[in-house]
Amino acid sequence: MSRTLRASGYVALTIQMVWGLIQVFAISPAGPGLPPVSVGAHAHFGMLSILAVVTGFAIERTALIGTLRSIAVWGFVVGQWLLPATILMEMVAPPLLITAYLWGASLTISMAIVAWGTITASDEGGQTPSSTPAD
Repeated sequence: MSRTLRASGYVALTIQMVWGLIQVFAISPAGPGLPPVSVGAHAHFGMLSILAVVTGFAIERTALIGTLRSIAVWGFVVGQWLLPATILMEMVAPPLLITAYLWGASLTISMAIVAWGTITASDEGGQTPSSTPAD
């Protein structure tokens, strides 16, 4: 499941970079302009994507297994994608902004579970993660 987090983060970062290129054109003199919410959503998307990649590597060092690990991973993935999407929805459906609380809560619960898994993990000397950057 840590692969799920990392893959979600890398795919989202790729999309975020393309989005950034489009924004550069939009704010150029030849561009059509840029809605302000696009900038905020772009920033949220990028930050959450980087955090997904980091959490994907970090979760391997926790004591989380089974349901708790699933909730931590999928709660983060859902929040990572839907929180920035909700910010964008401000342009077309402002009442949907209320769902940002759901996605924020999903991210918060996920991070709390990962924090708990880190605190309760065994701290044996010489322990290495199950994967290395060369994998």
